[in-house]
Amino acid sequence: MKSLNLKVSRHFSLLLFNRTHSSSSQTSQLNKPQIQKTFFKSNTKDALISRLCNDGKFKEAIDILCHQKRLSEAVQLLHHIDKPSASIYSTLLQLCLHQRALAQGKLVHAHTRASGFVPGMFICNRLIGMYAKCGSIVDAQMVFDEMPERDLCSWNTMISGYAKVGQLAEARKLFDEMPQRDNFSWTAVISGYVRHDRPKDALWLYRMMQRSENSKSNKFTVSSVLAASAAIQSLRMGKEIHGYIMRTGLDSDEVVWSALSDMYGKCGSIEEARRIFDKMVNRDIVTWTAMIDRYFEDGKKEEGFSLFSELMKSGIRPNEFTFAGVLNACAQHAAENLGKQVHGYMTRIGFDPLSFAASALVHMYSKCGNIENANKVFNEMPCPDVVSWTSLIAGHAQNGQPNEALQLFKLLLDSGTKPDHITFVGVLSACTHAGLVDKGLEYFHSIKAKHGLTHTADHYSCVVDLLARAGRFEEAKNIINEMPMKPDKYLWASLIGGCRIHGNLTLAKRAADALFEIEPENPTTYITLANIYATAGMWGEVTEVRKMMDKRGLIKKPGLSWIEIKREVHFFLVGDTSHPRYDEIHHYLHELSKRMKEEGYVPDTNFVLHDVEEEQKEQNLSYHSEKLAVAFGIISTPPGTPIKVFKNLRTCVDCHTAIKFVSKIANRKIIVRDSNRFHCFEGGICSCRDYW
Repeated sequence: MKSLNLKVSRHFSLLLFNRTHSSSSQTSQLNKPQIQKTFFKSNTKDALISRLCNDGKFKEAIDILCHQKRLSEAVQLLHHIDKPSASIYSTLLQLCLHQRALAQGKLVHAHTRASGFVPGMFICNRLIGMYAKCGSIVDAQMVFDEMPERDLCSWNTMISGYAKVGQLAEARKLFDEMPQRDNFSWTAVISGYVRHDRPKDALWLYRMMQRSENSKSNKFTVSSVLAASAAIQSLRMGKEIHGYIMRTGLDSDEVVWSALSDMYGKCGSIEEARRIFDKMVNRDIVTWTAMIDRYFEDGKKEEGFSLFSELMKSGIRPNEFTFAGVLNACAQHAAENLGKQVHGYMTRIGFDPLSFAASALVHMYSKCGNIENANKVFNEMPCPDVVSWTSLIAGHAQNGQPNEALQLFKLLLDSGTKPDHITFVGVLSACTHAGLVDKGLEYFHSIKAKHGLTHTADHYSCVVDLLARAGRFEEAKNIINEMPMKPDKYLWASLIGGCRIHGNLTLAKRAADALFEIEPENPTTYITLANIYATAGMWGEVTEVRKMMDKRGLIKKPGLSWIEIKREVHFFLVGDTSHPRYDEIHHYLHELSKRMKEEGYVPDTNFVLHDVEEEQKEQNLSYHSEKLAVAFGIISTPPGTPIKVFKNLRTCVDCHTAIKFVSKIANRKIIVRDSNRFHCFEGGICSCRDYW
């Protein structure tokens, strides 16, 4: 192919050189070596520039780019040739295809007509391919219809073109009409079905292909049907295809191995996916990233982080998808230390500050409560996208800085960045955390009126949460009644949370009934309702709720808190006595309790469910998991060291009050991230201003 291109380019340059006295100023300025160099190097420009960039020779790459003649100029020069040969048209059309230069391709096509050139089957196929790849399927069909005769390539190119743009009915019609088929024909339609979310049709057509005598699946076919099996999570079908792969020798291809691993992972067989992964000889970064992400998606964070560590040692360079996946997992599991290591590695290899991996960094630091680092990464981004803005806005809101969050939203608008519906979830959350009810309602109404977006279920949940926390239940009910969609579990959970704060029994019962219908197996609703009844002293109703839980076999999710000390994570359950240093923890809490009471601390026993004596209630409160974790953090670190504790549930009112006293007595900055937000306790004050 290279020698053919060279021969064509020489022929073309000689013809152009003979026309140097033409009236065209562009042509008259070109000499033979310039034309020959320009035309031939058009084919290799992208590869040459890419290689120079990879070698760090950016200036040379720019020089090459700037000194290249544009394809349109070469096309214009056709008008100075009486009758170009078919090889010239073929080469130009191939250039147009590679560069996706539809306008220039149409000029070449128009020139064939104007010059009286009658294209044969090969040039017609080139035209169909150029139009199809450039997205002009109508023009491709026109050329196809005008062809006096067609070969298998003509049919396949049209079918593939239709399949890729999602016009599957047209692709299937041509497929059914074509006189003969090959593997490419079957695979084009099957992959089209997979690409456009019709996996069942893909598998049905694959069954037809298996029954066809003249067709045999190749690596592209089986990769597509494995993706279809993964999409519908059909492990049985996936295993059947796996057997076919082994019988036919397709197991030597890495693409097939990767598709197999992906299928097993998505079908829930993560161990088999890992076995396939371990058998692969040439694993690229896409394969590594997919396997790491599968562990995180399956909730196996330790295995995911461990495999990422293996990747770091393998010498294969992670890409932005790898970084983003690991950083999102760090955010989800509050693994800030690992996130910092990833950040350090990204800095050493020079990551792109415009990539979405940079946005993932902002998100990770925000979710881990390190808003300072989140701001630093954000400020180093030359052009933050809406994801980065949103992550930082939500981060400030969750970290007890609602005013900063709202100021950031103003800066977002001033920058010309268009907010999306997730951005407004962060803005409304900031208003909720700050108790800015009227301001929040103003933002809520502006979503549709000012920004042209549609209210989502998340927006309604946020505004109901905002109103319910403020005790404005009539307005909350009006919002619910006027919603265009059915309220979801998050909205009802927001409402019952507000009812708990203000003791609204009637509305709490309505919200609880709705939640019992939506997710009857979730124990949180039962516990919240029982807490509301307990606060009101309605112990008979508490007993009834307990009976409902027992009948359905539900148990309260235990409070779990954890803290990392010297890179070791320590976990605590409520009333936990299993920790090796429990005696020290217990002694410290006992002494601390006396100091706290001297400072004015009064245990809040309102939400202790059991109808027992006050002394027993106080004892139950004393060993909540976050108190144990905080106490351990204080006795395990030097004076003045900040403490950061994480909890799986919302922190209770008594623990919140107690930790305020602890921060003052111990002279420590104590950060607690519960299931709802960050609380930063310092000097006896919490960043949430007791509004959470």
